[in-house]
Amino acid sequence: MVSSDVSLYASPQPLPKVMSPDFLRALSFAAEKHRNQRRKDSGQTPYINHPIAVADILLNEAGVVDEVVLMAALLHDTVEDTDTTFDELEQHFGAVVRDVVAEVTDDKSLPKAERKQLQIEHAAGLSDRAKLVKLADKISNVRDTVVAPPEGWPITRIDEYLEWGKAVVGPIRGTHAQLEGLFDKAYAQGKATVS
Repeated sequence: MVSSDVSLYASPQPLPKVMSPDFLRALSFAAEKHRNQRRKDSGQTPYINHPIAVADILLNEAGVVDEVVLMAALLHDTVEDTDTTFDELEQHFGAVVRDVVAEVTDDKSLPKAERKQLQIEHAAGLSDRAKLVKLADKISNVRDTVVAPPEGWPITRIDEYLEWGKAVVGPIRGTHAQLEGLFDKAYAQGKATVS
């Protein structure tokens, strides 16, 4: 016999606030834009898993509830890696979200080495919101590089990636202690793996 006692389903803690429809629209937009992309690991993981992981790190591991930051996390690679434009982001999600995404978007017309160096040089000048997205992005990428590295990457290349990630995070330390601790843990696990 099924009990109708509602208390059986009561949560011991208040349920978290449901995200706004804008958050779900950002997730849907990112999923559509990244629909044909895969990560470079041997399992060819769907690319959308990465922006979702970045938002998850922010919300569920670091307690960041700023919806602009969470939406920017979902959208952070759309301009850099798809046919999305900044105007399109502004039209759908507003200028504030667009601006955060713009801050963390690399100029793909530049050589890769220059783009990587510019991330280090520009990190300290990012807005607080962009720094949060950048920290979570680096955590996610370091974790993925260690657990499921791009196919064909030797240990030396993984180690170089870890050191570059640390160099990007260095100038933005003091932004969010919990995220910085998560990065440090991912970095340490990576270093243990490549040693």
